[in-house]
Amino acid sequence: MNIRAVIWDLDGTLLNTLGDLAAAANAALAMNDMPVKTTEEILRAIGNGIRTLIVRIVPGGESNPLFSKVYDDFVAYYGAHSRDRTQPYAGIPELMDALSAKGVKHAVVSNKIDFAVKELCATYFGGRVAAAIGDDPSRRRKPEPDGVLEAMRVLGVRAEETAYVGDSEVDVATAKNAGLHLCAVSWGYRDESVLREAGAETICAAPDELLAALEAI
Repeated sequence: MNIRAVIWDLDGTLLNTLGDLAAAANAALAMNDMPVKTTEEILRAIGNGIRTLIVRIVPGGESNPLFSKVYDDFVAYYGAHSRDRTQPYAGIPELMDALSAKGVKHAVVSNKIDFAVKELCATYFGGRVAAAIGDDPSRRRKPEPDGVLEAMRVLGVRAEETAYVGDSEVDVATAKNAGLHLCAVSWGYRDESVLREAGAETICAAPDELLAALEAI
């Protein structure tokens, strides 16, 4: 194994957060007398941060006079309910431990709001994650490389010894923009065909496949 660090996406990669995201989105819509969405509709809107999620589900997007209210209601509801249904995908904690035993460091970079990233990582992964970086006004969100570069600085690693793992077309672009090895996963929020179309070459369907792919880098 030639890598010293793995930078992970969070939603759809380490954690199945869809149930809590959908509940928060529909709660915010209902609070403002807007039609709620199906889980599939929420799924398609996920991936580029909370603001983009709200743009995609609010009628008229940012031009709607209640847009900011829906956004604030979502943040408040999700902050209180982000762990109601959320769980790590099967085998993920064990995979992280196996990598740690080989001397690999872990960081998480997500387009989810920063406080939620830090809380979720602390709750589900404890000391496994050395840096948990979410959406913050001081950084451009993925697919820009800002968060990934910050994670590498914290971990003390170079691009050539770092792998990026994610489940979406945004993650494929993020790895490319940061110059990192990419391992995409197909158990998350995007189909394998979407990942292939985005340019992913290594796509893993289970944690044991991902471990083998990372060991082969």
